[in-house]
Amino acid sequence: QVQLVESGGGLVQAGGSLRLSCPASGRTFSSYDMGWFRQAPGKEREFVAVINWSGGMTYYADSVKGRFTISRDNAKSTVYLQMNSLKPEDTAVYYCNGVLPGLRPMDDWGKGTLVTVSS
Repeated sequence: QVQLVESGGGLVQAGGSLRLSCPASGRTFSSYDMGWFRQAPGKEREFVAVINWSGGMTYYADSVKGRFTISRDNAKSTVYLQMNSLKPEDTAVYYCNGVLPGLRPMDDWGKGTLVTVSS
């Protein structure tokens, strides 16, 4: 069973920054593409960013491109999301997960970490 423990969320003013972390266990971390997803109040969960197994390739949703940076440390089985120039519309619960072809998340989910951006 995979365990994903997201952390680093909080309350920040618009224009501010946060760094999310997600250590993963129960799976061969370095074998999988990893990503971040988010769910805003009243909306469906959406894709944010993905990084391939080696860390050499990344891809972002248009809404965060140029502001967010995904990275990973395979030695620590951890994926990160650096979020800069935050906007109120970035307010959501953020989740990490393995990513399948087509940017589909794997089945297991952690509890997520809440990011609230005030205007």
